[in-house]
Amino acid sequence: MGRHGENIRKRKDGRWEGRYKVFDKKKGKHIYRSVYDCTYEKVKEKVLKAKLGIPGRTEEIEEPSAGNSPVLFCQAAEEWLEKIADNRKYSTYIKYQIVYKTHLAGSIGSCQLSPAAAPEFQTRISKYLSEETRSESLKKSICCIINQILKFANRKYCLGVPLLEKPPVKMKKRAVWTFSKAEQGRLFDYIYHRQDKYTMAVLLCMYTGLRLGELCALQWADFDLENLTLFIRRTVQRVAVQGYMTKTVLMITDPKSENSERIIPLTTEIVRLLIQLKEDTPYVFGGEKPYATRTIQYRFKKMRKEAKIEDKHFHLLRHTFATNCIENCMDVKTLSEILGHSDVKITLNRYVHPTMDRKRKQLEMLPDFYGQICGQAA
Repeated sequence: MGRHGENIRKRKDGRWEGRYKVFDKKKGKHIYRSVYDCTYEKVKEKVLKAKLGIPGRTEEIEEPSAGNSPVLFCQAAEEWLEKIADNRKYSTYIKYQIVYKTHLAGSIGSCQLSPAAAPEFQTRISKYLSEETRSESLKKSICCIINQILKFANRKYCLGVPLLEKPPVKMKKRAVWTFSKAEQGRLFDYIYHRQDKYTMAVLLCMYTGLRLGELCALQWADFDLENLTLFIRRTVQRVAVQGYMTKTVLMITDPKSENSERIIPLTTEIVRLLIQLKEDTPYVFGGEKPYATRTIQYRFKKMRKEAKIEDKHFHLLRHTFATNCIENCMDVKTLSEILGHSDVKITLNRYVHPTMDRKRKQLEMLPDFYGQICGQAA
């Protein structure tokens, strides 16, 4: 719909068109020209500049010919991936590329992007996502990537395609366990009787809550032994090699997020034990190169079996560290910064798990509390 008093209207393809009159010297008469953009405000600005004689890009002035090819989803997706490759982490780019190539290129790559074709596009995606073989997490990733591609296409080509209506995703809340006090005791006993790089890696995680990738990427230069602090500057992760679906490589990258770059205080005891392992090589857990994350996981599995601890994966050490800190009255904000979280809600909802002993202790405080109430009433 046009705006009153102005020669500006919204087209069926979602773009705004503004028309203005100029004098054509060759034809010797006034003619109308058009400018196009995604929003009314931008078109209004272009019309004003054209009337004032301020030069602009000719492709914005001339309307595309009717014979131009329509924008396909695959075309927009490939251009979007090129942009992602330039300004995002390589691991992020590879993740997006794999999701697109595996789940989107063949199913909706040939779809035309336009407001008129949006219902059919939405239907095909909804049908694809309704298949039960795909996890809720994967469905969420697919929807996110599709909408990022659509936003990119709308900005670049002024398409006005509505974003995907995300299907309701019901994430099942999984129970997250920690190592019990007895298991922690057996683990500490194992570590102190078999001190090597692998047991010290586990011990450091229990004292700091480091992610496995951050642990493997540690260098001796990250330690300030005088001030007993540790700088988290990088992480190690295994990512797919571009052009291969199964080949992977171990990469050292920036930490998970901006908040993941942090400084963690260390105890005198942990520094004393770590310094005994110091060698003339850059990496604390490795040598000239860091240990692979799966190497630490394999060694921890062996360690856990020998210590007679039930099957629990390495990342639960981080959950256990967070739970122990809360039970020892550490405030949530401090713990959140140590863990490298952007929000204290993440710390509370995902990493703090009150134990049965903690729950029992809290409830055992109620008789005294109720006794005080009864005394006041009397």
